[in-house]
Amino acid sequence: MSLESFQLNGKNALVTGSHRGLGAAIAVALAKAGANVGCHGRDSKAGPACDELRAAGRKTFYVSADLADSKAYPTLIERTIAEFGSIDILVNNAGVIQRAPAAEYPVGFWDELITVNLTAVFRLSQLAGRHMLGRGAGGKILNIASLLSFQGGILVPAYAAAKGGIAQLTKALANEWASKAINVNAIAPGYMATDNTAALRNDPVRSRQILDRIPAARWGDPGDIAGAAVFLCSSASDYAHGHVLAVDGGWLAR
Repeated sequence: MSLESFQLNGKNALVTGSHRGLGAAIAVALAKAGANVGCHGRDSKAGPACDELRAAGRKTFYVSADLADSKAYPTLIERTIAEFGSIDILVNNAGVIQRAPAAEYPVGFWDELITVNLTAVFRLSQLAGRHMLGRGAGGKILNIASLLSFQGGILVPAYAAAKGGIAQLTKALANEWASKAINVNAIAPGYMATDNTAALRNDPVRSRQILDRIPAARWGDPGDIAGAAVFLCSSASDYAHGHVLAVDGGWLAR
């Protein structure tokens, strides 16, 4: 194996939730490895990631859409194919989180989180998978799981349920598509300094409890998952199927 196997030259990707945070870091990393990357977010205007992609000499576009709306799924896949000619890589990164005690957890929270964090991942993977199967050229689907794919968390029943589902969906799709040269894998980020963890980081007691358990002794940075994302989206990972890779500063090892 050579370092060329980590290159993505000529590949076309879509990264959901790439307006900021983990998604933006992944989009930029894929572009620096050679891919054209379509970006998505709920904000009406594109974020700085698109400018970085263009600066890297890659094609890009931005779609504003709420993944709670099922009409967004075909729009995103079709736009990627129309802009680039194909979709070779799908990164299902977009997600939301809502915290509340389980006994009082609003049904609206549950419905939104299951739809955005799990149903959207299946539908986007299904649509991208159909395209990849039809082309017969294989492809890569990378899901963003969570430490809560393995643990239950506190005050986040819907998020934990959805992320547990992501781990199982990753395996289920891999079982069907591995023989077709479509790799389906996931990354489970640890505690990252993103919008989703702002409440935890702003709580001095909870933040200290978390940091004390992380062997790396720091919150993760979005850039910390860039290398894992490039690996799982490149030919370097061609024999990796149905795996959930924890990038967590050692959290699960404690």
